[in-house]
Amino acid sequence: MAQNLSVDKQYKKWIVELKDKIRTTQIKAALSVNRELLYLYWELGREICEKQEKANWGEGLIEQLAKDLSAAFPGVKGFSRTNIFYVRKWFVFYRGEIVPQVVGQIGKELKNNDKALELMTQIPWGHNREIVTRCSAVSEALFYVRETIKNNWSRAVLVAQMESKLYERQGKAIQNFQLAMPGPQADLARETLKNPYNFDFLSLGREAGEKDLEDALTAHIQKFIMELGQGFAYMGRQFPTDVGGDTFYLDLLFYHTRLRCYVIVELKATEFKPEYAGKLNFYLNVVNAQLKHPQDQPSIGILLCKTPNKIMVEYALENITSPLGVAEHQIMNAIPDNLKGDLPSIEELEQELGESVIVG
Repeated sequence: MAQNLSVDKQYKKWIVELKDKIRTTQIKAALSVNRELLYLYWELGREICEKQEKANWGEGLIEQLAKDLSAAFPGVKGFSRTNIFYVRKWFVFYRGEIVPQVVGQIGKELKNNDKALELMTQIPWGHNREIVTRCSAVSEALFYVRETIKNNWSRAVLVAQMESKLYERQGKAIQNFQLAMPGPQADLARETLKNPYNFDFLSLGREAGEKDLEDALTAHIQKFIMELGQGFAYMGRQFPTDVGGDTFYLDLLFYHTRLRCYVIVELKATEFKPEYAGKLNFYLNVVNAQLKHPQDQPSIGILLCKTPNKIMVEYALENITSPLGVAEHQIMNAIPDNLKGDLPSIEELEQELGESVIVG
């Protein structure tokens, strides 16, 4: 009688391992195909530019080339007039940074040892098209390439991050990290913070009703957490701490998986006041004493308020030894005037922090 392998434990374990191997191989194969395709596109873009500059073939080259290549390779979508236009645009955008080489050497010899092309081949062509279309400088483009690789962004998430101007906001908060933390940890913490934090996703259409406004508040809380960025593990809001019999509530408490530390986020409705820094420093001392594990790094505080006075913030942080950053929040910039009075204020959001958060 044949053995029923579907219930055999050793067989089930082996089939799971085999499936993992196949998936890994499929991913490697897809990455290899993408890499070779982008190397081909880079060489194609280089040759198009050379022909247009030296052979005087002009703008008509792309249209004729698209017709000829599409006819020769009818099953290949990458040779449309539009895509070849983007291939040339992609090459032109980066060519000042990357030394053009023959196909076999592409990615191996780059100006100033920059691995820009090697980085670009790690993300899909559609991502690369979006980046060169929306970015104005190579440094900005490579920032989004690296972030896409690091965070495994889909194209939709990448576009959303570019539309929110993440590059301009990243690492811009006023902070004392260089004095309060070791160098590498301070650099990583600084790049984790943004300024301003964008709450414009609360905007609603003119036909919005009461339920839409209620949904917008919930979505605001959820997306506020997402706006903080990668690595923030949510621990709770209005997180209670007991100090000498008195209870204090932290607006939002996180654990950052890359920084290996707790992060307290305090939300204020007004412009920065020096006493805000003192209170947040107090909270950091409490968390370090009561929650911090001996192997954790010192906890970090993030204070979000209306446009902070840079000089005032710098004076307030000068003698504080706890890592603390201050950034601006922006909200309701895109809300129609007839709806602004119906949306929740920052004060109401602070009250809402006492209830549960939906984490996506």
